[in-house]
Amino acid sequence: MRFTTTAAALLAATLTTAVPVQDSPRQRLLDGKPLPAKYRKNPPPPYTPGHRDPYDTAVDPYGDDLDPLPFRNGKGASVLGPWNRDRARQSPDLVRPPSTDHGNLPNLRWSFVDSHIRIEEGGWTRQTTVRELGASVELAGVNMRLDEGAIRELHWHKEAEWAYVLEGRVRVTALDYEGGNFIDDLEKGDLWYFPSGIPHSLQGLSPNGTEFLLIFDDGGFSEESTFVLSDWFAHTPKSVIAQNFHLPPEIFDRVPEKEKYIFQGSLPGSIQEETPKGKGVKKSKSQFTHKMLAQEPHNTTGGQVRITDSRNFPISKTVAAAHLNMEVGALREMHWHPNADEWSFFIKGRARVTIFAAEGNARTFNYVPGDVGIVPKNMGHFIENIGDEPLEVLEIFRADEFRDFSLFQWLGETPRRMVVDTLFADDKEAGEKFLKRIQDAEKDEITLPPGRGRNKETTGGEDGDL
Repeated sequence: MRFTTTAAALLAATLTTAVPVQDSPRQRLLDGKPLPAKYRKNPPPPYTPGHRDPYDTAVDPYGDDLDPLPFRNGKGASVLGPWNRDRARQSPDLVRPPSTDHGNLPNLRWSFVDSHIRIEEGGWTRQTTVRELGASVELAGVNMRLDEGAIRELHWHKEAEWAYVLEGRVRVTALDYEGGNFIDDLEKGDLWYFPSGIPHSLQGLSPNGTEFLLIFDDGGFSEESTFVLSDWFAHTPKSVIAQNFHLPPEIFDRVPEKEKYIFQGSLPGSIQEETPKGKGVKKSKSQFTHKMLAQEPHNTTGGQVRITDSRNFPISKTVAAAHLNMEVGALREMHWHPNADEWSFFIKGRARVTIFAAEGNARTFNYVPGDVGIVPKNMGHFIENIGDEPLEVLEIFRADEFRDFSLFQWLGETPRRMVVDTLFADDKEAGEKFLKRIQDAEKDEITLPPGRGRNKETTGGEDGDL
Protein backbone atom coordinates (compact mmCIF):
# COMPACT_ATOMS: atom_id res chain seq x y z
CA MET A 1 0.00 0.00 0.00
CA ARG A 2 1.32 3.48 -0.89
CA PHE A 3 0.84 6.53 1.32
CA THR A 4 1.28 10.23 0.76
CA THR A 5 3.94 11.91 2.92
CA THR A 6 1.19 13.27 5.17
CA ALA A 7 -0.56 9.93 5.50
CA ALA A 8 2.70 8.14 6.22
CA ALA A 9 3.55 10.60 8.98
CA LEU A 10 0.12 10.15 10.51
CA LEU A 11 0.40 6.37 10.36
CA ALA A 12 3.82 6.47 12.01
CA ALA A 13 2.45 8.64 14.81
CA THR A 14 -0.46 6.26 15.26
CA LEU A 15 1.78 3.19 15.57
CA THR A 16 3.72 4.79 18.41
CA THR A 17 0.63 4.91 20.63
CA ALA A 18 -1.82 2.31 21.91
CA VAL A 19 -4.68 1.97 19.45
CA PRO A 20 -8.01 3.26 20.82
CA VAL A 21 -10.95 0.93 20.86
CA GLN A 22 -13.23 3.14 18.79
CA ASP A 23 -12.84 4.07 15.14
CA SER A 24 -11.40 7.57 14.69
CA PRO A 25 -10.25 9.35 11.49
CA ARG A 26 -6.66 8.41 12.27
CA GLN A 27 -7.49 4.73 12.63
CA ARG A 28 -9.06 4.59 9.19
CA LEU A 29 -5.51 4.46 7.84
CA LEU A 30 -4.99 1.22 9.71
CA ASP A 31 -8.14 -0.17 8.16
CA GLY A 32 -6.80 0.56 4.71
CA LYS A 33 -9.16 3.48 4.21
CA PRO A 34 -7.91 6.87 2.98
CA LEU A 35 -8.03 9.96 5.15
CA PRO A 36 -11.05 12.22 4.48
CA ALA A 37 -10.17 14.97 2.02
CA LYS A 38 -10.64 17.73 4.61
CA TYR A 39 -7.76 16.30 6.67
CA ARG A 40 -5.24 16.07 3.80
CA LYS A 41 -4.55 19.80 3.69
CA ASN A 42 -4.40 20.46 7.44
CA PRO A 43 -3.29 17.35 9.31
CA PRO A 44 -3.24 16.20 11.97
CA PRO A 45 -6.86 16.48 13.15
CA PRO A 46 -7.92 17.15 16.76
CA TYR A 47 -7.77 14.29 19.26
CA THR A 48 -4.48 12.96 17.86
CA PRO A 49 -0.97 13.13 19.40
CA GLY A 50 0.31 15.49 16.72
CA HIS A 51 -2.45 18.08 17.00
CA ARG A 52 -1.49 21.45 18.50
CA ASP A 53 -3.78 24.28 19.57
CA PRO A 54 -2.47 26.65 22.28
CA TYR A 55 -5.72 28.64 22.16
CA ASP A 56 -8.10 25.78 23.10
CA THR A 57 -10.42 26.35 20.15
CA ALA A 58 -13.77 24.57 20.34
CA VAL A 59 -14.20 21.38 18.32
CA ASP A 60 -17.54 19.99 17.18
CA PRO A 61 -17.13 16.19 16.86
CA TYR A 62 -20.47 15.87 15.07
CA GLY A 63 -19.93 18.60 12.50
CA ASP A 64 -16.30 17.59 11.91
CA ASP A 65 -16.94 13.82 12.02
CA LEU A 66 -14.47 13.19 14.84
CA ASP A 67 -14.28 10.79 17.76
CA PRO A 68 -12.97 12.59 20.87
CA LEU A 69 -9.87 11.13 22.51
CA PRO A 70 -7.83 12.45 25.47
CA PHE A 71 -4.96 13.99 23.48
CA ARG A 72 -4.07 17.68 23.98
CA ASN A 73 -0.98 19.45 22.66
CA GLY A 74 1.22 16.37 22.71
CA LYS A 75 0.00 15.05 26.06
CA GLY A 76 -2.43 12.25 26.82
CA ALA A 77 -2.90 8.74 25.48
CA SER A 78 -5.41 6.62 23.63
CA VAL A 79 -8.25 4.65 25.21
CA LEU A 80 -7.85 0.90 25.63
CA GLY A 81 -10.78 0.01 27.88
CA PRO A 82 -14.57 0.30 27.53
CA TRP A 83 -15.69 3.52 25.88
CA ASN A 84 -19.05 5.21 25.35
CA ARG A 85 -18.53 6.81 21.96
CA ASP A 86 -21.87 8.63 21.89
CA ARG A 87 -21.31 10.21 25.29
CA ALA A 88 -17.81 11.24 24.28
CA ARG A 89 -19.10 12.96 21.15
CA GLN A 90 -21.68 14.84 23.22
CA SER A 91 -19.08 16.00 25.76
CA PRO A 92 -15.77 16.50 23.92
CA ASP A 93 -14.55 19.05 26.49
CA LEU A 94 -14.85 16.46 29.24
CA VAL A 95 -12.86 13.94 27.19
CA ARG A 96 -10.23 16.58 26.39
CA PRO A 97 -10.67 19.56 28.73
CA PRO A 98 -9.24 22.92 27.67
CA SER A 99 -5.85 23.61 29.25
CA THR A 100 -7.52 26.43 31.22
CA ASP A 101 -9.76 24.02 33.18
CA HIS A 102 -8.63 23.43 36.75
CA GLY A 103 -9.91 22.44 40.17
CA ASN A 104 -12.84 20.53 41.57
CA LEU A 105 -16.00 22.15 40.27
CA PRO A 106 -18.91 19.69 40.57
CA ASN A 107 -20.94 18.40 37.65
CA LEU A 108 -23.09 21.22 36.25
CA ARG A 109 -24.77 19.35 33.36
CA TRP A 110 -27.66 16.91 33.17
CA SER A 111 -29.60 15.48 30.25
CA PHE A 112 -33.33 14.91 30.51
CA VAL A 113 -32.77 11.65 28.64
CA ASP A 114 -31.17 10.34 31.85
CA SER A 115 -34.20 11.26 33.96
CA HIS A 116 -36.80 8.68 34.91
CA ILE A 117 -39.85 9.05 32.68
CA ARG A 118 -43.34 8.49 34.07
CA ILE A 119 -45.66 7.20 31.33
CA GLU A 120 -49.40 7.80 31.63
CA GLU A 121 -52.48 7.59 29.42
CA GLY A 122 -51.95 10.18 26.71
CA GLY A 123 -48.69 11.60 28.00
CA TRP A 124 -45.52 11.41 30.05
CA THR A 125 -43.38 13.48 32.37
CA ARG A 126 -39.75 13.55 33.56
CA GLN A 127 -37.93 15.87 35.91
CA THR A 128 -34.52 17.36 36.69
CA THR A 129 -34.24 18.43 40.32
CA VAL A 130 -31.56 18.59 43.00
CA ARG A 131 -31.85 14.79 43.17
CA GLU A 132 -30.73 14.40 39.54
CA LEU A 133 -28.40 17.40 39.41
CA GLY A 134 -26.97 18.33 42.80
CA ALA A 135 -26.23 21.92 41.75
CA SER A 136 -29.88 22.57 40.87
CA VAL A 137 -30.72 24.01 44.27
CA GLU A 138 -32.72 27.10 43.24
CA LEU A 139 -34.92 25.71 40.47
CA ALA A 140 -36.32 22.36 39.36
CA GLY A 141 -37.44 21.48 35.84
CA VAL A 142 -40.12 19.15 34.51
CA ASN A 143 -40.50 18.19 30.85
CA MET A 144 -44.08 17.11 30.10
CA ARG A 145 -45.95 15.83 27.05
CA LEU A 146 -49.72 15.76 26.56
CA ASP A 147 -51.38 14.24 23.50
CA GLU A 148 -54.43 15.85 21.91
CA GLY A 149 -57.15 15.99 24.55
CA ALA A 150 -54.89 14.60 27.29
CA ILE A 151 -55.31 16.39 30.62
CA ARG A 152 -52.85 17.16 33.38
CA GLU A 153 -55.58 17.06 35.93
CA LEU A 154 -56.71 19.81 38.30
CA HIS A 155 -53.94 20.38 40.86
CA TRP A 156 -51.79 22.89 42.75
CA HIS A 157 -48.27 23.14 44.16
CA LYS A 158 -46.47 24.56 47.17
CA GLU A 159 -44.03 26.09 44.67
CA ALA A 160 -44.67 28.66 41.95
CA GLU A 161 -44.84 27.20 38.43
CA TRP A 162 -43.35 28.86 35.32
CA ALA A 163 -43.62 27.19 31.91
CA TYR A 164 -42.42 27.53 28.32
CA VAL A 165 -44.30 25.82 25.47
CA LEU A 166 -41.82 23.85 23.35
CA GLU A 167 -44.24 22.53 20.73
CA GLY A 168 -47.95 22.36 19.96
CA ARG A 169 -50.87 24.09 21.63
CA VAL A 170 -52.13 23.82 25.20
CA ARG A 171 -55.08 25.15 27.18
CA VAL A 172 -54.47 26.39 30.71
CA THR A 173 -57.13 27.05 33.33
CA ALA A 174 -56.70 28.58 36.78
CA LEU A 175 -58.45 30.22 39.72
CA ASP A 176 -56.80 33.31 41.22
CA TYR A 177 -56.54 34.30 44.88
CA GLU A 178 -59.73 36.41 44.61
CA GLY A 179 -61.77 33.57 43.10
CA GLY A 180 -61.58 34.76 39.49
CA ASN A 181 -61.37 32.15 36.74
CA PHE A 182 -58.74 32.22 33.98
CA ILE A 183 -58.61 30.30 30.67
CA ASP A 184 -56.15 30.76 27.82
CA ASP A 185 -54.81 28.85 24.81
CA LEU A 186 -51.05 28.94 24.26
CA GLU A 187 -48.66 27.88 21.52
CA LYS A 188 -44.94 27.44 20.94
CA GLY A 189 -42.91 30.17 22.65
CA ASP A 190 -45.65 31.21 25.09
CA LEU A 191 -45.32 31.21 28.88
CA TRP A 192 -47.47 30.79 31.93
CA TYR A 193 -46.82 31.47 35.60
CA PHE A 194 -48.91 30.32 38.55
CA PRO A 195 -47.95 31.59 42.03
CA SER A 196 -47.81 29.15 44.93
CA GLY A 197 -51.12 27.44 45.66
CA ILE A 198 -52.97 28.62 42.53
CA PRO A 199 -55.17 25.69 41.33
CA HIS A 200 -54.82 24.99 37.62
CA SER A 201 -55.01 22.39 34.85
CA LEU A 202 -53.48 21.78 31.43
CA GLN A 203 -54.82 20.09 28.28
CA GLY A 204 -53.23 19.28 24.90
CA LEU A 205 -55.04 20.96 22.00
CA SER A 206 -53.31 20.56 18.64
CA PRO A 207 -53.58 17.32 16.60
CA ASN A 208 -50.25 16.14 18.01
CA GLY A 209 -50.85 17.63 21.44
CA THR A 210 -48.20 19.68 23.20
CA GLU A 211 -44.87 19.51 25.02
CA PHE A 212 -43.59 22.07 27.51
CA LEU A 213 -40.92 22.81 30.08
CA LEU A 214 -42.11 23.49 33.63
CA ILE A 215 -39.91 25.36 36.10
CA PHE A 216 -40.51 25.38 39.87
CA ASP A 217 -38.86 27.87 42.22
CA ASP A 218 -37.37 25.23 44.52
CA GLY A 219 -34.69 22.77 43.46
CA GLY A 220 -36.09 20.19 45.89
CA PHE A 221 -39.47 20.12 44.10
CA SER A 222 -40.91 16.74 43.14
CA GLU A 223 -43.62 16.25 40.55
CA GLU A 224 -44.86 13.39 42.74
CA SER A 225 -45.67 15.85 45.57
CA THR A 226 -48.35 17.70 43.58
CA PHE A 227 -51.72 18.23 45.25
CA VAL A 228 -54.10 16.46 42.86
CA LEU A 229 -57.91 16.71 42.92
CA SER A 230 -58.65 13.00 42.38
CA ASP A 231 -56.05 12.04 45.00
CA TRP A 232 -57.71 14.34 47.54
CA PHE A 233 -61.14 12.85 46.85
CA ALA A 234 -59.71 9.33 47.15
CA HIS A 235 -58.37 10.12 50.63
CA THR A 236 -61.36 11.97 52.08
CA PRO A 237 -64.35 10.16 53.64
CA LYS A 238 -67.27 10.16 51.20
CA SER A 239 -69.55 11.37 53.99
CA VAL A 240 -67.42 14.50 54.26
CA ILE A 241 -67.36 15.05 50.50
CA ALA A 242 -71.14 14.62 50.41
CA GLN A 243 -71.60 17.14 53.21
CA ASN A 244 -69.23 19.59 51.52
CA PHE A 245 -71.21 19.55 48.25
CA HIS A 246 -74.68 19.04 49.83
CA LEU A 247 -75.28 15.81 47.90
CA PRO A 248 -76.06 12.19 48.84
CA PRO A 249 -72.83 10.19 49.43
CA GLU A 250 -73.74 7.61 46.78
CA ILE A 251 -73.18 10.30 44.16
CA PHE A 252 -69.46 9.80 44.80
CA ASP A 253 -69.41 5.98 44.67
CA ARG A 254 -67.50 5.88 41.39
CA VAL A 255 -65.04 8.72 41.78
CA PRO A 256 -61.44 7.56 41.11
CA GLU A 257 -59.81 5.48 43.84
CA LYS A 258 -56.41 7.06 43.20
CA GLU A 259 -54.95 10.05 41.39
CA LYS A 260 -55.51 10.27 37.62
CA TYR A 261 -52.55 12.66 37.11
CA ILE A 262 -52.41 12.55 33.26
CA PHE A 263 -55.32 10.99 31.40
CA GLN A 264 -57.10 11.12 28.07
CA GLY A 265 -60.00 13.55 28.24
CA SER A 266 -62.70 14.74 25.86
CA LEU A 267 -61.78 17.42 23.34
CA PRO A 268 -62.59 20.93 24.56
CA GLY A 269 -64.66 23.55 22.83
CA SER A 270 -63.73 27.20 22.43
CA ILE A 271 -62.78 29.28 25.45
CA GLN A 272 -66.10 31.08 25.19
CA GLU A 273 -67.98 27.76 25.22
CA GLU A 274 -65.92 26.40 28.10
CA THR A 275 -66.08 29.45 30.40
CA PRO A 276 -68.35 28.72 33.41
CA LYS A 277 -71.57 30.75 33.46
CA GLY A 278 -72.73 30.36 37.09
CA LYS A 279 -74.02 33.23 39.22
CA GLY A 280 -70.91 33.45 41.35
CA VAL A 281 -68.45 33.07 38.48
CA LYS A 282 -66.16 36.01 37.74
CA LYS A 283 -63.23 36.56 35.43
CA SER A 284 -59.72 36.81 36.85
CA LYS A 285 -58.03 40.19 36.85
CA SER A 286 -54.63 38.45 36.79
CA GLN A 287 -52.73 37.72 33.57
CA PHE A 288 -51.12 34.31 34.06
CA THR A 289 -49.79 33.96 30.48
CA HIS A 290 -47.34 35.79 28.24
CA LYS A 291 -46.18 35.50 24.62
CA MET A 292 -42.40 35.46 24.95
CA LEU A 293 -41.45 34.82 21.32
CA ALA A 294 -43.88 37.51 20.19
CA GLN A 295 -41.77 40.10 22.02
CA GLU A 296 -39.71 42.45 19.88
CA PRO A 297 -36.19 40.95 20.13
CA HIS A 298 -33.05 42.76 21.14
CA ASN A 299 -30.82 42.29 18.08
CA THR A 300 -27.10 41.74 18.57
CA THR A 301 -24.30 41.06 16.09
CA GLY A 302 -24.66 37.32 16.70
CA GLY A 303 -28.34 36.73 17.31
CA GLN A 304 -31.46 37.75 19.19
CA VAL A 305 -32.34 38.09 22.87
CA ARG A 306 -35.77 38.20 24.49
CA ILE A 307 -36.05 38.83 28.23
CA THR A 308 -39.21 38.14 30.22
CA ASP A 309 -39.38 39.04 33.91
CA SER A 310 -41.62 40.93 36.31
CA ARG A 311 -41.12 44.16 34.32
CA ASN A 312 -43.04 42.87 31.29
CA PHE A 313 -44.79 39.85 32.89
CA PRO A 314 -45.76 41.34 36.25
CA ILE A 315 -47.18 38.22 37.89
CA SER A 316 -43.89 36.33 37.48
CA LYS A 317 -42.34 37.42 40.78
CA THR A 318 -39.99 34.48 41.36
CA VAL A 319 -38.84 33.44 37.86
CA ALA A 320 -37.09 35.53 35.20
CA ALA A 321 -35.86 34.25 31.84
CA ALA A 322 -33.99 35.10 28.67
CA HIS A 323 -34.51 33.37 25.33
CA LEU A 324 -31.40 33.31 23.11
CA ASN A 325 -31.07 32.57 19.41
CA MET A 326 -27.38 32.41 18.54
CA GLU A 327 -25.97 32.28 15.03
CA VAL A 328 -23.39 29.70 14.02
CA GLY A 329 -20.05 30.64 15.59
CA ALA A 330 -21.60 33.20 17.96
CA LEU A 331 -20.67 33.71 21.60
CA ARG A 332 -22.94 34.66 24.48
CA GLU A 333 -20.39 37.13 25.76
CA MET A 334 -18.40 36.58 28.96
CA HIS A 335 -20.63 37.67 31.85
CA TRP A 336 -22.06 36.77 35.25
CA HIS A 337 -25.36 37.05 37.08
CA PRO A 338 -25.33 38.78 40.49
CA ASN A 339 -28.80 37.84 41.75
CA ALA A 340 -29.42 34.15 41.00
CA ASP A 341 -28.05 30.88 39.65
CA GLU A 342 -28.55 30.38 35.93
CA TRP A 343 -30.62 27.28 35.05
CA SER A 344 -30.22 26.80 31.29
CA PHE A 345 -32.25 24.58 28.98
CA PHE A 346 -30.83 23.84 25.54
CA ILE A 347 -33.51 23.54 22.87
CA LYS A 348 -31.51 23.37 19.64
CA GLY A 349 -27.86 23.20 18.56
CA ARG A 350 -24.59 22.34 20.31
CA ALA A 351 -22.81 24.52 22.86
CA ARG A 352 -19.65 24.87 24.93
CA VAL A 353 -19.66 26.63 28.32
CA THR A 354 -16.69 27.31 30.61
CA ILE A 355 -17.58 28.25 34.20
CA PHE A 356 -15.07 30.26 36.24
CA ALA A 357 -15.50 29.76 39.98
CA ALA A 358 -12.57 31.86 41.36
CA GLU A 359 -9.66 30.39 43.36
CA GLY A 360 -8.21 29.11 40.09
CA ASN A 361 -11.20 26.83 39.44
CA ALA A 362 -12.82 26.48 36.03
CA ARG A 363 -14.55 23.66 34.18
CA THR A 364 -15.91 23.29 30.66
CA PHE A 365 -19.11 21.47 29.71
CA ASN A 366 -20.84 20.71 26.41
CA TYR A 367 -24.59 20.78 25.87
CA VAL A 368 -26.96 19.32 23.27
CA PRO A 369 -30.77 19.57 22.93
CA GLY A 370 -32.59 18.41 26.05
CA ASP A 371 -29.67 19.20 28.36
CA VAL A 372 -29.82 21.30 31.51
CA GLY A 373 -26.90 23.45 32.67
CA ILE A 374 -26.30 25.20 35.97
CA VAL A 375 -24.07 28.25 36.50
CA PRO A 376 -23.98 29.25 40.19
CA LYS A 377 -24.60 32.90 41.02
CA ASN A 378 -21.72 35.31 40.27
CA MET A 379 -19.58 32.70 38.47
CA GLY A 380 -18.17 34.02 35.18
CA HIS A 381 -19.10 32.12 32.03
CA PHE A 382 -19.93 32.24 28.33
CA ILE A 383 -22.01 30.15 25.91
CA GLU A 384 -20.36 29.32 22.57
CA ASN A 385 -22.24 27.93 19.59
CA ILE A 386 -19.90 25.17 18.39
CA GLY A 387 -22.38 23.46 16.06
CA ASP A 388 -23.40 23.94 12.44
CA GLU A 389 -26.89 25.35 13.13
CA PRO A 390 -28.34 28.18 15.23
CA LEU A 391 -28.29 27.58 18.98
CA GLU A 392 -31.51 28.11 20.95
CA VAL A 393 -31.26 28.40 24.74
CA LEU A 394 -33.42 29.43 27.69
CA GLU A 395 -31.63 31.08 30.61
CA ILE A 396 -33.89 30.86 33.68
CA PHE A 397 -33.43 32.40 37.13
CA ARG A 398 -35.16 32.35 40.51
CA ALA A 399 -35.46 36.12 40.56
CA ASP A 400 -37.96 38.87 39.85
CA GLU A 401 -35.66 40.57 37.32
CA PHE A 402 -33.03 39.42 34.83
CA ARG A 403 -29.61 40.92 35.64
CA ASP A 404 -26.13 40.37 34.25
CA PHE A 405 -22.74 42.06 34.13
CA SER A 406 -20.84 42.20 30.84
CA LEU A 407 -17.06 41.76 31.02
CA PHE A 408 -16.70 43.83 27.83
CA GLN A 409 -18.74 46.71 29.24
CA TRP A 410 -17.04 46.61 32.64
CA LEU A 411 -13.54 46.89 31.17
CA GLY A 412 -14.67 49.58 28.75
CA GLU A 413 -15.88 51.71 31.67
CA THR A 414 -12.79 51.12 33.83
CA PRO A 415 -9.83 53.57 33.74
CA ARG A 416 -7.63 52.65 30.79
CA ARG A 417 -4.42 52.77 32.81
CA MET A 418 -5.79 50.22 35.26
CA VAL A 419 -6.84 47.81 32.51
CA VAL A 420 -3.41 47.95 30.85
CA ASP A 421 -1.55 47.58 34.16
CA THR A 422 -3.63 44.51 35.00
CA LEU A 423 -3.64 42.64 31.69
CA PHE A 424 -0.96 44.07 29.42
CA ALA A 425 1.91 45.27 31.60
CA ASP A 426 4.31 43.18 29.51
CA ASP A 427 2.86 44.06 26.09
CA LYS A 428 1.91 47.72 25.72
CA GLU A 429 1.23 47.38 21.98
CA ALA A 430 -1.31 44.62 22.59
CA GLY A 431 -2.78 46.74 25.37
CA GLU A 432 -3.40 49.66 23.03
CA LYS A 433 -5.18 47.38 20.55
CA PHE A 434 -7.32 45.98 23.37
CA LEU A 435 -8.25 49.44 24.64
CA LYS A 436 -9.25 50.53 21.16
CA ARG A 437 -11.57 47.54 20.89
CA ILE A 438 -13.38 48.19 24.20
CA GLN A 439 -13.44 51.98 24.15
CA ASP A 440 -17.16 52.24 23.33
CA ALA A 441 -18.05 49.86 26.20
CA GLU A 442 -21.11 48.58 24.34
CA LYS A 443 -22.68 45.33 25.47
CA ASP A 444 -23.15 42.81 22.68
CA GLU A 445 -24.90 40.01 24.53
CA ILE A 446 -24.52 37.56 21.63
CA THR A 447 -21.40 38.58 19.78
CA LEU A 448 -20.18 37.45 16.37
CA PRO A 449 -16.87 39.02 15.33
CA PRO A 450 -16.34 39.50 11.57
CA GLY A 451 -15.23 36.32 9.84
CA ARG A 452 -16.44 33.99 12.59
CA GLY A 453 -18.91 31.17 12.06
CA ARG A 454 -19.02 28.13 9.82
CA ASN A 455 -20.91 29.82 7.01
CA LYS A 456 -21.76 33.33 5.88
CA GLU A 457 -25.43 32.75 5.21
CA THR A 458 -28.07 34.41 7.34
CA THR A 459 -30.65 31.93 8.47
CA GLY A 460 -34.32 32.71 8.61
CA GLY A 461 -37.54 31.06 9.61
CA GLU A 462 -40.46 31.30 12.00
CA ASP A 463 -40.84 34.05 14.55
CA GLY A 464 -38.21 33.42 17.18
CA ASP A 465 -35.83 31.59 14.82
CA LEU A 466 -32.72 33.16 13.42
